[in-house]
Amino acid sequence: MKNVGTIKEIWRYPVKGMAGEQIESCEVGPGGLAGDRIWAVVDVLRKEIQSCKFRPQLLGCTATSREESSASQVDIELPCGEVLRTDDLEIHARLSELVGKESTLEALRSVAAESFFRRYQAGSRDWLDELKETFSREPGEPLPDFTDFPKQAQDFVTVPGSFFLVSTFHIITSGTMQHMKRLLPDSDWDIRRFRPNIVIETSEEGLVEQGWIGKQLTISGLPVDCTGTAVRCGAVTRAQVGIPPDKSMLRTIVKDAEQNLGIYGKILEEGTISVGDKVFL
Repeated sequence: MKNVGTIKEIWRYPVKGMAGEQIESCEVGPGGLAGDRIWAVVDVLRKEIQSCKFRPQLLGCTATSREESSASQVDIELPCGEVLRTDDLEIHARLSELVGKESTLEALRSVAAESFFRRYQAGSRDWLDELKETFSREPGEPLPDFTDFPKQAQDFVTVPGSFFLVSTFHIITSGTMQHMKRLLPDSDWDIRRFRPNIVIETSEEGLVEQGWIGKQLTISGLPVDCTGTAVRCGAVTRAQVGIPPDKSMLRTIVKDAEQNLGIYGKILEEGTISVGDKVFL
C-alpha cells in the first residue's frame, strides 16, 4: 500500500442541504459518518425531500449536532442568527418562510418507509428537466450523461433509508483544491462549497483523487472503495454563510475538471476516523 496523505478535515451535515460542522473525530460505517444527513426538509405539497439544489436558501442555515456521538438532536442557526432545535415546534413554520414553500423538518426513516423517499412525479414538468436545471450549465457546456440514469434514482429523491443522493461518503484532496485555486486564483475556493466528508492532505497537486476511482483506500484501518466521481451542479456557486456567490467557479470546473470535483466512496466496515490519520491506497 502507498501512503497518499492524511486526514486534514472531517465534515458532517446533520440536515440535508444546510451548512454543516467541522469535527475532529467521528464513528463511521457503511452508512457514512454517524450523524450525517439524519434530518431533511420536506416539501408538503410535493411530498418530496428537498436539497440545496432545489432550495438554495437552506445553505444560509448551519446545522450542528447537540450530541457528539449520536447527533440525534440538532441546533439550526437561521440566516437571521436565531437558533432553533430540530424538536422545536416553530421550526417547520420558520423553514417554510425561509424557502417560500410549506415545508416540514423530518427525521430520517427506515428503508421500509419507501413512499417517504419517492420523487415527485405529478405536474406538467418532467422531473429530469428539473434535475438538469440544477446543474446550471451555460449554452455549449456539457451536462452529465443521464443515458444510464439508475431506475432507483428516477423513482426516489435519495437512496431509500438515507438522505444521500448517490453515496454516503465524499472525499476531496488538498491537491485538487490547490489545483483549482491556481486555475482561478481570484475566486474563493472555500471547501464548504463542495460539502466533502473528509479532506485529505496530499503532497501532489492536481485532480489527485480522480486516479483512485476503482481502487481502494485504507483510512484509519478501514477499507473504503472509491466508487465514482462527483459531478458538480450549481450549488457550488451559491452564497453560503460567509461565502459569496461565484458563477465563474462552475465554468472552470466544467471546462478544466470535466465537471468533476472530488470522488465518492463506500466505507466497508465500522470504525472511527480522526484528523491526522494516515490514508493508504
